[in-house]
Amino acid sequence: MYPSGVQTRGKDVLRWTIERTRRRLPRPPAQPIRGVAPDLAFLHGNRTQPAYTWIGHSSALLQMGGANLLLDPVFSRTASPFRYLGPRRHQPPGLMPEQLPPVDAVLLTHNHYDHLDRPSVRAVARQAGGAPRYYVPRGTEVWFARNLPRVRGAVPYIEALDWDAVTTLDAGQGRIALHFLPVQHWSNRTGFDRNASLWGSWALVHERFRFWYSGDLGYSHEPRRIGARFGAFDAAAIAIGAYEPRWFMRSQHVNPDEAVQVMLDVGAKLAIGVHWGTFSLTDEPLDQPPRDLERALDARGIERERFVVLKHGETMRFPAGDNRTHP
Repeated sequence: MYPSGVQTRGKDVLRWTIERTRRRLPRPPAQPIRGVAPDLAFLHGNRTQPAYTWIGHSSALLQMGGANLLLDPVFSRTASPFRYLGPRRHQPPGLMPEQLPPVDAVLLTHNHYDHLDRPSVRAVARQAGGAPRYYVPRGTEVWFARNLPRVRGAVPYIEALDWDAVTTLDAGQGRIALHFLPVQHWSNRTGFDRNASLWGSWALVHERFRFWYSGDLGYSHEPRRIGARFGAFDAAAIAIGAYEPRWFMRSQHVNPDEAVQVMLDVGAKLAIGVHWGTFSLTDEPLDQPPRDLERALDARGIERERFVVLKHGETMRFPAGDNRTHP
């Protein structure tokens, strides 16, 4: 489907670097980006209500079906293989590892450093009560086996999925089907492993709640295919940041207008904007994506309440009704 992933040429990277240096980009946020104190009492006591807590960038705690699912956890100060070099965190994490409720599973979309961070993965593996299960794209399982600390002498459970594969997680309120689905992006950890592992999105399906997490994606036919396959989602987390300049980022990151189209394509009743406001990765200011998102919604005549952004540490709670009418 994407046999070689998105390709970028060295001369394009050089051109982008020169342009953003000359123009002194990215510019600082026009307004302060402020988080909120997480509702730890709710997060630790919640067993029944679907809820999504934004940790920052693409990291989040998703509670559904009685399970605590951690998406692309990154708690470090840089999105980089180095502790003090690389894109620095603008906002502290909305939740720290020690504040998390017991995590049942970690889901990874791809292996870029702003989504897969060794200290963060290891911190979660050391949680009281034992390591969670890890569901990862095919090709990253070796990295996890090498980098996870052993728990009682054994490597934690790791399951690698191919595109369009599905597995199940037994949760407190029935099974959750975990579907790993292709989107347009790419992968690498070094200069020698480009697209050696898969990347993708996750459709998480429980009889009472359906959720889609986009991961990183450029706009393509894949969201329409996902929407046609699953019918509808109660909610989705969709990337809205890291999109400028368009001549360079278009193939790998959607902009807010395209993110709205992705929401419509997958049939999400409600969307949460992620991949913004935390690490300065591209040319737009960190606080630009929410403003561009509002303009995109207004231009299409879509209520702003249907595609929202959260503050770091903020939780969105969803109705806990029975949605078995989904196909």
